[in-house]
Amino acid sequence: MPTVDLPQGRVNYSVAGPADSEEPPVVFIHGLLVNGELWSRPAEDLGGQGIRSYAPDLPLGSHRIALGEDADLSPRGVARLILDFLDALDLTDVTLVGNDTGGALCQFLIDTDSTRIGRLVLTNCDAFDKFPPPPFGAIVALGRRPWRLRMFLRSAGPKFVRHSILGYGGLVATPLDAELSARWVRPAIEDRGVAKDTARFLRAIDKRELADVATRLGDFDKPVLLVWGEADRFFKIEFAERLQQAFGDARLVRIPGGRTFVPYDSPDRLADEIRALSRQPA
Repeated sequence: MPTVDLPQGRVNYSVAGPADSEEPPVVFIHGLLVNGELWSRPAEDLGGQGIRSYAPDLPLGSHRIALGEDADLSPRGVARLILDFLDALDLTDVTLVGNDTGGALCQFLIDTDSTRIGRLVLTNCDAFDKFPPPPFGAIVALGRRPWRLRMFLRSAGPKFVRHSILGYGGLVATPLDAELSARWVRPAIEDRGVAKDTARFLRAIDKRELADVATRLGDFDKPVLLVWGEADRFFKIEFAERLQQAFGDARLVRIPGGRTFVPYDSPDRLADEIRALSRQPA
């Protein structure tokens, strides 16, 4: 897996698609306690169509390399890390795609600096004052101390616990691969630095800041697409409709039966929508 050195530390990332692609690059942004593997199937599909994509492993609990002690790991700080990632790889006219907590990070990013962004795709994700939505606030509160986070994740060793109490199972409409969810919880258990990074991010979450960003979403004047699972119990379709109004000129695509992890449930449909959008001029 390639790595890139950023001011905040070293970051792993996945890449798919031809290096000489003339299509706008796609950058995938994942959420809490997952990594770039969430995007593997849509990335592979896009790569087969000649679109190059990148999926950085962000410091949200499933990353393999702890960042520097002085790295700003607030939500806006992680958004700046993503901007530094785009700058380091010299990516421009980017189709930025976010899911779950990653969707909130995308909103912080375009509120901070959207010059490298050509278009935005949000799948089921945090927005407004739902950061995080119930019942995940309990996990966020618990994880604000590294030792508690590690203890909690250790207790989630069995698949049943990971997919029920930790909540992975409720985020998908199709059965989630047990080995994949095991890989997502392992880094914070095995590496104290990873757990510290995650706890720093969780301590910095403030729903009021994301609600403030929502008041400026309409200032983003580039194409916006919302690809939303209609069966999501946490980010309901009404939430997507509210986001559509906030952006002012966003298009909403509904995924019948889809839940939070649209990249996992409907990778082909998501890739098709991203492909169509990425070929629109910024």
